[in-house]
Amino acid sequence: MSETDWEPVSGAVLPRYAGVPTFMRLPYVPEGDPRRSEVEIGILGMPWDGATSNRPGARHGPRGLRDASTMIRAMHGATRATPFKAMKCADMGDVAMSPVDQDEALAAAEAAIAGMLKDGIRPVMVGGDHLCTLTVLRALRKQRGKPFGLILLDSHTDLYPPYFGGKTLTHGNPFRQAIEEGCLDPHRCFMAGMRGTSYNKEDIDYGRAKGVHIAEIEECMARGWTSVMEEARAVAGEGPVYVSFDIDFIDPAFAPGTGTPEVGGPTSFEALQCVRALRGLDIIGSDLVEVSPPFDPSGNTAWLGASVLFELICAMQP
Repeated sequence: MSETDWEPVSGAVLPRYAGVPTFMRLPYVPEGDPRRSEVEIGILGMPWDGATSNRPGARHGPRGLRDASTMIRAMHGATRATPFKAMKCADMGDVAMSPVDQDEALAAAEAAIAGMLKDGIRPVMVGGDHLCTLTVLRALRKQRGKPFGLILLDSHTDLYPPYFGGKTLTHGNPFRQAIEEGCLDPHRCFMAGMRGTSYNKEDIDYGRAKGVHIAEIEECMARGWTSVMEEARAVAGEGPVYVSFDIDFIDPAFAPGTGTPEVGGPTSFEALQCVRALRGLDIIGSDLVEVSPPFDPSGNTAWLGASVLFELICAMQP
């Protein structure tokens, strides 16, 4: 396989509406493919929303994002970065996650990520709801043997305890659970964009008590996103860090296709700038979650999500 075979199919060769869609028109390299040993960045779909607390639909996110991402071209318009020339990237397919058994679904997802890590592939996960992220964090913790940092761009902290007084996890719990399991170093965790109504402040109080840096939206808007992301970089430091992007970080005027929208967020341009500011960090993995195509028949949210994905991959370029 030549170097050029790893680059996306150009729209000048095959029209963007033609062919079987993969993430950004990259090669499809499923488990067992001999090319797998060459992959450096693997984009993996987790089409599952079994932990959604109210409006489901994010299970359709990976498929919607694949289709939308055929619009992505090879060069970043502002930075001139060409990540597909610098790194061998591939679509690793979807995890077969049970829609009716949470434990089985999460175990399958973690095993898929563990297999990628064993093969030296940095994961870019596409959800699915935000509990999918916990499976990536668990696999990274087992591989690395120690906790790492986190940068979360979201309208929610996802630091709540399980709902209804039980033990079943939801998409409102992944980072609390990850801290409790020792996946994350809370002092190297930075969260930005939190807003909206809430049941209480238990999530904020828990996070700050553990040492998590939380920048709520009022602070972000007052300071400006450049300042906020400078702090994010400082908190992450030079050590390994995971980046998680919930599409509801962006104001629903720009991204209505999500299950838990919160008004008063950043614009699409500001959100892309936030991800762009992470270039140069030791990013060991990333994700984009909670795109729910049924809530946006226009497809604009999926296209914005695909653009965020491209920014994440550019940020992971050495």
